[in-house]
Amino acid sequence: MKLGKLFTPVSSMSPEEVRAFRDAHEEGSYTLLDVRQPHEYEDSHIPGAILIPLPDLLDTLDNLDPEKPTIVYCAIGGRSRVAAQLLSGKGFTEPINLSGGIKAWDGLKAAGPVELNLDLVRADSSLGDVLKVAYGMEHALAEFYRLMQSRSEHGPVADLLGRLASVEEKHKQYLREVYEAISPVHVDTQSLETAASTMEGGFRIEDFVRENEQFTKASSTLLDLAMMLETQALDLYLRFADKMEAEKSRQVLFTIGNEEKGHLRALGRLRDEVSSHEPRD
Repeated sequence: MKLGKLFTPVSSMSPEEVRAFRDAHEEGSYTLLDVRQPHEYEDSHIPGAILIPLPDLLDTLDNLDPEKPTIVYCAIGGRSRVAAQLLSGKGFTEPINLSGGIKAWDGLKAAGPVELNLDLVRADSSLGDVLKVAYGMEHALAEFYRLMQSRSEHGPVADLLGRLASVEEKHKQYLREVYEAISPVHVDTQSLETAASTMEGGFRIEDFVRENEQFTKASSTLLDLAMMLETQALDLYLRFADKMEAEKSRQVLFTIGNEEKGHLRALGRLRDEVSSHEPRD
């Protein structure tokens, strides 16, 4: 790499432009790269980001696809600009710096270390095994919504919880159809549902209910909780995809990620609608 490349301007995007870019592009068609340190990533990160700290970037370039657009971010934009310039010098076709870094990011964030819940699948897991894990997670979240619905004494909140559970059932149906298309063996969904105890995002139902029941009393806080769960789910599915060795498994996980993005957009619209009807101080 020529030294001059470190001073070559690279493209930048605002947080709003990055959100629009992600909404317009299929998962797997671009790379989202976090070049901060592991403790920063664990505290909060943009869902689906690959963590490669800036000091390690040169030694791990083989893990990235130089032909894909690569959106790079750090805390405030300094390290990511250097990283984007480095990628440009190494022949990456479209490195993009997130202006202002994660400090300027006002979108949804995930939390936890890179390894969080990755033990649910192995790198060499079959597509069928991956689908079973995803099915169990979707079922567990639907069960959580139904449990909260049964405890709710407020009609609108109960109705909303029922709608959220119905969406998870649609996700389960998609996963079941994919599984049946690839496997000659009948999938016993009842056994998967009985064993499911981990929700989307890797949360255990019992722990999550105990810690967050207070937030299910009003539509606004319930939607905030649902969006947090779905954000963690998107992050986990995309981290699963990055771990997979088989391209087919990666593509199915990217498809599930796209479904989660759509679900998050719908929840966001509903959250705006609820906010517009809430009394203002």
